[in-house]
Amino acid sequence: MDQGFFLLFATVSVITALTVVLARNPVHSALALMACFLHISAIFVLLEAPLLAVIQIFVYVGAIMVLFLFVIMMIDMREAVVQRFLPGGNLPALALLALLGVEMLVLVLWSDRFSATEPVARRGGDEIRQLSTTLFADYLLPFEVASVILLAALVGAIVLARKEWE
Repeated sequence: MDQGFFLLFATVSVITALTVVLARNPVHSALALMACFLHISAIFVLLEAPLLAVIQIFVYVGAIMVLFLFVIMMIDMREAVVQRFLPGGNLPALALLALLGVEMLVLVLWSDRFSATEPVARRGGDEIRQLSTTLFADYLLPFEVASVILLAALVGAIVLARKEWE
């Protein structure tokens, strides 16, 4: 069951990563990148690393994607000239991506890792509890200062992105 979910999340994350590169609209690329980050977070959950999954969502989906969307909003796409990365077309890039996809499929199918019958050792959640206790007890002030700085940056980005009414 876990192997099926892993293959599903990995396939969808590769497809959304290809959409990031091949989409013509930058907003569609940013949304596909967000979907790719969410599927990578789901893979972390399958690997029983919930802290990495939450960090993936908070840092990449939350912060980095907001930054990308503000940059996209600040660039006036009507005035900017959108050029393709490959002037000869997308055929060489698609051929390379297809070759890499076939290579990944061959490596997955020939791997002995998925046929292992030994269970993976389970770990306790004490590391996460210790980290959260340390973060919110010993380092509460720096944590709150960082959140206020991020809030000020968000308000500043909104003010800069706003167009002047004439």
